[in-house]
Amino acid sequence: MSLKPGALIFWLLLLKLTAFAQSNFTISGTVRDDKETIPGAAIYLSGTKISTVANNEGKFSITKLPPGNYDLLIQVVGYLPYASSIIISDKNIVIAALLKANTVTLNEVVIKPDPNRLMYINLFKEYFIGRTPNAQQCKILNTEVLTTHYDKPSRTLTVSSNEFLIIENKALGYRIKYLLQNFEYDYKTRIVYFAAFPYFEDMKGSTSKTNRWNKKRNIAYYGSNQHFFKSLYRGTTEKEGFAIHKLASIGNKNRLPDSMISANIKRLTAGTNAIHMLTFNKDDSLNFWLKERSKPKTMMVLNRAKVLTDTLNKTYNQNIKAINFSDELFVMYTKEKETEAYSNSGFSINRSPDMGNYQVSLISLLEPPLYFYKNGSIANTRSFLFKGFWAYEKMADTVPIEFEPIKTN
Repeated sequence: MSLKPGALIFWLLLLKLTAFAQSNFTISGTVRDDKETIPGAAIYLSGTKISTVANNEGKFSITKLPPGNYDLLIQVVGYLPYASSIIISDKNIVIAALLKANTVTLNEVVIKPDPNRLMYINLFKEYFIGRTPNAQQCKILNTEVLTTHYDKPSRTLTVSSNEFLIIENKALGYRIKYLLQNFEYDYKTRIVYFAAFPYFEDMKGSTSKTNRWNKKRNIAYYGSNQHFFKSLYRGTTEKEGFAIHKLASIGNKNRLPDSMISANIKRLTAGTNAIHMLTFNKDDSLNFWLKERSKPKTMMVLNRAKVLTDTLNKTYNQNIKAINFSDELFVMYTKEKETEAYSNSGFSINRSPDMGNYQVSLISLLEPPLYFYKNGSIANTRSFLFKGFWAYEKMADTVPIEFEPIKTN
């Protein structure tokens, strides 16, 4: 049977609407232990304000989810928190969540006295909550659930918890439940890594207070890495205020070769008269060669040519894009300037004075490529390292994944 042109258009529109409807998916499942189903379990999606409760049969469902990478969290009194990473691409997801009983309650825990515990907790707060103005109004309400461990040989601090951290952010108006899987701080490299799952709840406040929170939430979002990756996915980074450049590492031409430096230091420190070699001759003294050795081996050079998003972005599949690059990406947000507090924080990135005092962040790839979704979330969080402004802003300046800027009075 042939279709008339009008009917053909109708069926094409119907197919298009059906395809659009199928871009929203569902995560459903059952919560149980090793004996029976568990009713009333609290179900959260990490990084969002989306939640639900399991029914009397332990079943739950979260609908209208776009494709993406989700971390499902389940909390029930008397059980250890449950977390599962779920990728939605082209179909609904059904899971069977098996919870384990929390056999050791908080009152039964015997904590060995550690004279350094307060110092470790304060360091954790600094690198987890941050040192921004918003961090001054952000508080962890139950630090007693944190377990700290310092490994002397590796000089690494580890912080973990089997309970949800409760964080009150009075600057942005969020109460955050935070399941901290692991936090590591390397004292040698000063690199921080943590794996965790936050869930956001709006705090209650007056109309004027809510309006202030919304203004601060907008500020926290604009220029953030979440904003950047959303705009990168859409190909609108320049329109939304981001300028992208390449920062390359090259050899320091003002430093003599290692072999020459080592040979001369060895020559001047060998023999019985070595003690007399610390002279101040311009071109041949121990002092000269030691200074030469202390010079940095490499120099950072900024390529002022803009990196175009259509050359940077690569489509991995219909829901995920990827970036892969050499050297480092230099990302400048031209709609906000750096504050004095940030400039004194030690995170600031040097740049030419004529570029202006705008917020600058660097992206270094550790395990390329970096995969990201339409909502700005990153699939492989250990594939990169942030420096600069994005490393400075931490939990106190974070908004939910689904956040969109709000019109304020």
